[in-house]
Amino acid sequence: MKTKVGVAAIVALMLLFAVLAIGSSLAFLQAPQPTAKVLGVAVLGIVAVGLWTLWRELRFGMTMERMGRVLEAEGGLPEDDLPRSAAGRIDRAAADAQFEVFRVQAEASPEDWRSWYRLSLGYDASGDRSRARKAMRDAARLYAADAAA
Repeated sequence: MKTKVGVAAIVALMLLFAVLAIGSSLAFLQAPQPTAKVLGVAVLGIVAVGLWTLWRELRFGMTMERMGRVLEAEGGLPEDDLPRSAAGRIDRAAADAQFEVFRVQAEASPEDWRSWYRLSLGYDASGDRSRARKAMRDAARLYAADAAA
């Protein structure tokens, strides 16, 4: 629940920023100087990119949450039982061993979004965030294709 409250706060701040920036850009666009007009268009572009990025990330998060609920209902989510240090960090060797299991499953079922979802969890536990995100995007793509079929 804390995560959702944090996301809501960030979204609210982003929307406040967008409203204020759009107001400023409109003032720039109404100014007679060409430089001000260019600045106004640039600010609108930045706001548009920011809002698009925000929407893309929110959609990604909602899809991951939906996929996680499906896996949990099916009993397919791996248990979070990896050993941790006193500081709460996951033991790297145990995470790497679990990752190998998920990698083999994903290679055996490359069209199954569930195996890619678990693989992304394995990458994340092993500390490879960029590959975890790529595997999760692959899982989302396969999930969407599954839902469409």
